Amino acid sequence: MKHLFKFSFLLAIAIILSSCVGKKKFLEMQTTCQMAEAEAKEQLAICQAEKDKAEKARQQTESELALVQAKLDGKKGQLSACENDLLGREGQIKVLEEQLAYFKGSNTSLLERLADLAIVSKSGAESIKKSLETMGEQNRYIQDLTVKMQRKDSMNLALVTNLKRSLEDVNDEDVQVEVKKGVVYISLSDKMLFKSGSAKINPRAEEILGKVAKVVNDHSEIEILVEGHTDNVPISKECIQDNWELSAKRATSVVRVLQNKHNVAPNRMTAGGRGEYVPKTTNETEGGRSINRRTEIVIIPKLDQFFQLLAPKDDNGK
Repeated sequence: MKHLFKFSFLLAIAIILSSCVGKKKFLEMQTTCQMAEAEAKEQLAICQAEKDKAEKARQQTESELALVQAKLDGKKGQLSACENDLLGREGQIKVLEEQLAYFKGSNTSLLERLADLAIVSKSGAESIKKSLETMGEQNRYIQDLTVKMQRKDSMNLALVTNLKRSLEDVNDEDVQVEVKKGVVYISLSDKMLFKSGSAKINPRAEEILGKVAKVVNDHSEIEILVEGHTDNVPISKECIQDNWELSAKRATSVVRVLQNKHNVAPNRMTAGGRGEYVPKTTNETEGGRSINRRTEIVIIPKLDQFFQLLAPKDDNGK
C-alpha cells in the first residue's frame, strides 16, 4: 500500500508539471512512475505468496490436530474399559473386607461371652479356644487371598495395557484383548491366521504372534493356553477328518510358532482344540460364523501357584 501511495503521488506531480517541463523530463518522470508501479506489483505478489503459504500451513496443522484427537479418543475408550474392570474388582474386595469385619466382630463377641461365664469346663474352654484359633486362621486366609487377588488384577491390567500398546497397529476386527473370568484373553481371527481349511499360519500372523510372545516372555509367572475354535460347517478335506482335528491342528501350529520362532518355553504352553462347540455367537449367519472361527490365547497364572494358594496351611502356618 505504501508503494501504491508513492505511485499516485508521483503521477499527480507529473500531471501538474507536465505543462512546465520538457518532453525529456516528462519521460524520465514517467519511467520513474512505471518502475514504482512494477515494484509495488512485485511486493504485492510476494505478500500473496506468503499468505498462500501461511494458509497451507494452517490447513496442515488442522489435519494433524484431527489425527491426534482421534488417537486421544481411542485411548480414552481403552482407559474407560480398564476403569470399569477395576471397579468390578474393587467391589469383590469390598465384599471380602465386609466378611473379614464380620468374623472380627464374631471373634470379639465370643471373647466377651467367654469372659462373662462364671463356670466353664476345661473341655469347653479348649473347644472355644480352638474355634477362635480357626476363625483367626480364616481371617488371615481372607486377608492373604485379598492381597493375592489385588496383585493378580494389577498384573492383568498391566498385561492388557502392554498387549494393546504392542498391537495398536493391528485391526480391531483381527485381534481383541479382554479380561474374562479373571484371566486375559487374546482372540485372533481365522482370516488373519490361516487360509480356509488350513492349519498353516500366514506370514503376517507370525509377526503379530511375535508381539504377543514378547509380552509373554516378559512375564515368567504366567502360562498360556492356546484354543482353536471353528464354525459348525463340516470340513471337506481328506487330510483333516473334522472340525475337532482342524481346531487342534491350528492351536498346535500357533504353539509351534511361539516356541520355535519366538522362544516361548514349551512347558509354559498348552494347545487344545474346541471345535465348533464353544461359539461366541450364532452360526446361522456368515458374519456369526466368521466371528466363531478364531484362535484364543488365554493367559493364566501358573497352576502350581494357584493350587498352592488354595491349599490349607499346616500347623506351622506353611
